[in-house]
Amino acid sequence: MNAVYALDLKAYQPDTTYVPKKPKVTEAEYWDKYYNYPNVNYEWNDGELEEKGVSNFITMSMADCFNKLLGYFLETHPLAKKTFLKFGFSLTLDQKKKIRRPDFGIVLNTNPIPLMPLDKSYQGIFDLCIEAISDSKLEDIKRLTSDKWIEYAKGGVKEYYILDGYNRYTAFYRLNKPGFYVPIKPLKGGIIQSTVLPGFQFRIEDLLDLPSPDEMIEDPVYQSFVLPGYRKAKQQAEKIASQHVEQQAETEKMARQEAEQRAERLAQKLQVLGIDQV
Repeated sequence: MNAVYALDLKAYQPDTTYVPKKPKVTEAEYWDKYYNYPNVNYEWNDGELEEKGVSNFITMSMADCFNKLLGYFLETHPLAKKTFLKFGFSLTLDQKKKIRRPDFGIVLNTNPIPLMPLDKSYQGIFDLCIEAISDSKLEDIKRLTSDKWIEYAKGGVKEYYILDGYNRYTAFYRLNKPGFYVPIKPLKGGIIQSTVLPGFQFRIEDLLDLPSPDEMIEDPVYQSFVLPGYRKAKQQAEKIASQHVEQQAETEKMARQEAEQRAERLAQKLQVLGIDQV
């Protein structure tokens, strides 16, 4: 977390001059009425509705880049299934139940609870959750960087990624053996490698401006999973083009040699005839 932009969440004290009491909503009411509520994405926190905030454009763009990379990877390595914003899952923590809806969720094919084609919510625990930061309200930032950080870890989500287009709260966490999130240490060049999805890796800076497919298929970071078929076809086309150039060069070389041989034979005939060459 960039210290220049980080907010002191512990020091945050909400204005208690007037705090309207939130009506309690049962879990059954949530699933029946609010889970598919039009135009608003609600989560459920032990009887209270929590509206998911909206990310700014640069953060949404960053999330879109990440989604594209995930798509490339899962197409090449079908190890898991991916869910989107409205897909919820339940967590029971300290005798309290919560229903969270990460922006992206990953369910491994090896997860004991499979994600089924007709599911409208996930019945198990995601293996990886990705959230795009919403900074409209401080409580939205706190929910993603603190509350969900604790909840996802306690619930057993193996990896948790937070994306922020301004790179203030961007973070990548991995669950350790004691059950706590620890930051994933970037490799040289700012490369993050996932253990949930072996082989999936990316440069943090590339999430703000994703390289073109032509660039990625030549980049050691991405070439193992970004359009390998395209890369193979491109290499084949380049090989054919190179062979064509070589063949053309060889043809021209043989033509020159043949012309030189004809000229030499002609010179020899002229010499035999006693005709001087000008």
